[in-house]
Amino acid sequence: MLNGILIVKKERDYTSNDVVAKLRGICRQKKIGHTGTLDPNAEGVLPVCLGNATKLCDMLTDRSKEYVAEITFGITTDTQDIWGQVLTDSGDKWREIPTAEIEAVIFSFRGKQLQIPPMYSALKVNGKRLYELARAGVEVERKPREIEIEEIEIMPSAGFAEKKTHQAASFLAQPKLCIRVVCSKGTYIRTLCQDIGEKLGCGAAMSSLVRTRVGGFLLENAATLSEIEKIRDTEGLESILIPVDRCFREYPVLKAAKAGERFLKNGNELKYSLLEGDPAGLKDMADGSPFRVYDKAGRFFGVYVVRKEKGVLKPWKMFLPE
Repeated sequence: MLNGILIVKKERDYTSNDVVAKLRGICRQKKIGHTGTLDPNAEGVLPVCLGNATKLCDMLTDRSKEYVAEITFGITTDTQDIWGQVLTDSGDKWREIPTAEIEAVIFSFRGKQLQIPPMYSALKVNGKRLYELARAGVEVERKPREIEIEEIEIMPSAGFAEKKTHQAASFLAQPKLCIRVVCSKGTYIRTLCQDIGEKLGCGAAMSSLVRTRVGGFLLENAATLSEIEKIRDTEGLESILIPVDRCFREYPVLKAAKAGERFLKNGNELKYSLLEGDPAGLKDMADGSPFRVYDKAGRFFGVYVVRKEKGVLKPWKMFLPE
């Protein structure tokens, strides 16, 4: 069985579950999970966990994400993107908005804030997905959730052009611009685009979305499903499979001594005396300090944390070889 993480470049018209289903055939194994949904019309980075790495799915979902999105001004839709039903159309009102005002409004969304999740989302209310309710014509109240926009900027290809008037102001040259957004988990870029349009008074909908980063996983290192299939048949999937322990590379390394390997393989606590070398320094470590723990052969078994009261390392996340 393959154990590790594949960085998939999800293409448009695939759901995240479609990607997992395709990969089960490509990888010839069932134990596969994705790390958070990406809309069918969106593209970009989708880390997929194989084998014992599926225990990482929740952790990777929590990582910050980076997107490049295109905003189309002048309309609002029921899905908050251009693929939905148009609800309002303000015509050429966007032409009247000075560049400085557009910039100020976009930059005003930096920082922590509350965001209301869209009806067309995979969130569950009373056991039903919101998008299922939306398709049935039912709208329910959604509680605002705290998110954080860490970075937001207008991309160079934003479509701004100098248009001199008697006020010497510059205006948006077309009803579209691109933004780059770094945000916390749970942030809906569609909703952000709509909120920008609402604040400008002309309305807006998202017209494209590319996820360029999830945590440390970058789009430039991602491969499409067809590319992954070719790699399987030439170099082998191990050549692009990211080992589980790389997700914890900031944690220091410990190795179990021969006497401790039995406890390690069973996922038991480890006394300091069951570790290789001189673990005396562990006594000075703060309670809860994490370590990557390996056997003598260099195989990664999991992340252990210091428990000072008992003088042991306690398993936190185990990735027993399968």
